[in-house]
Amino acid sequence: MAKTIVVLGASYAGLTVTHKLLKNTLRNKKGEYKIVLVSPTTHHYWNLASVRAIIPGQIPDSKLFAPIQDGLKPYKDNVTFLLGTATSIDTSSKTVTITTPEGSIAQQYDILVITTGSRTKGDVPWKPSLQGYEATQSGLHKIQEQVRDAKSIVLGGAGPTGVEAAAELGFEFGKGKEITLITSSSQVLLGTPLNVASFAENELRKLHITVIKDTRIISALPLPSDNNKTELTLSSGAKMAVDLYLPTVGVLPNTEFVPKSLLNEDGDVCVDDYLRVKGVEGVWAAGDVVDIQPSQFVYMQKQAAALAKNLDLVINGREPVLYKYDGAPMMAVALGRSRATGRFGGNRLPSLIVWLLKGRTLGVQNLQGLVAGSGA
Repeated sequence: MAKTIVVLGASYAGLTVTHKLLKNTLRNKKGEYKIVLVSPTTHHYWNLASVRAIIPGQIPDSKLFAPIQDGLKPYKDNVTFLLGTATSIDTSSKTVTITTPEGSIAQQYDILVITTGSRTKGDVPWKPSLQGYEATQSGLHKIQEQVRDAKSIVLGGAGPTGVEAAAELGFEFGKGKEITLITSSSQVLLGTPLNVASFAENELRKLHITVIKDTRIISALPLPSDNNKTELTLSSGAKMAVDLYLPTVGVLPNTEFVPKSLLNEDGDVCVDDYLRVKGVEGVWAAGDVVDIQPSQFVYMQKQAAALAKNLDLVINGREPVLYKYDGAPMMAVALGRSRATGRFGGNRLPSLIVWLLKGRTLGVQNLQGLVAGSGA
């Protein structure tokens, strides 16, 4: 009887691992293994471009969403796509309980891969909705309409998402809208070298973005006198009435179904240096759900490739190899449609290099290849 590899989540990491296994590892093991790919959505969302997609007319839906099942058709019976959401894991019986549109099922596994990604707090389009493709798409369209109509926009948080979204808004609308970026930190892109943060802040100001630092947004509530506006209360005691408030902080790992004993206090899956989940047999994880690196695309790519390699080794009766994750910190940040910045260790990367690698397209040209596994 064929052994079952269950991949939870058709995220960047989940799709990468699935295609690598099907194209390489399982190619010569017909009938020995099958993969069940579980996803709450029928389409993959290229959310890396969400910061530009909020600008009406900038990126068509066809470059943001792609059907997952189309890319699995060449593998025929070697893979099953299951539309549903994992609700629990029983590691003793090696069973995952999955809620599908038809009801709840118990899915057995021999190998389990957790790549369920993360979500945002609030109705913002930086991550896919757990309610599926249609909810993600309609939520994005709603934000596009709000951006179009707003005269004043405030973004809360000056991490990569906040800085990129503010820059896109500034690049498109310039002096036509009042755009403000508020952060509780003493600098934008907290944790990066000062020259990186200073470069980013200077570029934002050139785009007519007002940057407010050392200030927290205490609350965001509908304005009593005008429900179409949001009243922000700041830690300084000041209040702001704005047409649109976009929070960019508060990412949560999608791990509610994972036993608490396998998670840290932040809800991240605890993995070892091989990307195996600690304290349990046959379970692996990668991407936004793991505890070893920040939730960034550049780290996810390395984790997914390393996890696929280790699964290949284990399936072929060999020992997995260490995942090397202690290298220099990396970050790439687009600053509108013509500038960018980034870091490699303590060094600031040239704007042109980061723009060419990321800022020019935000990677949308890679969407179809991801769902088809062309790079696996």
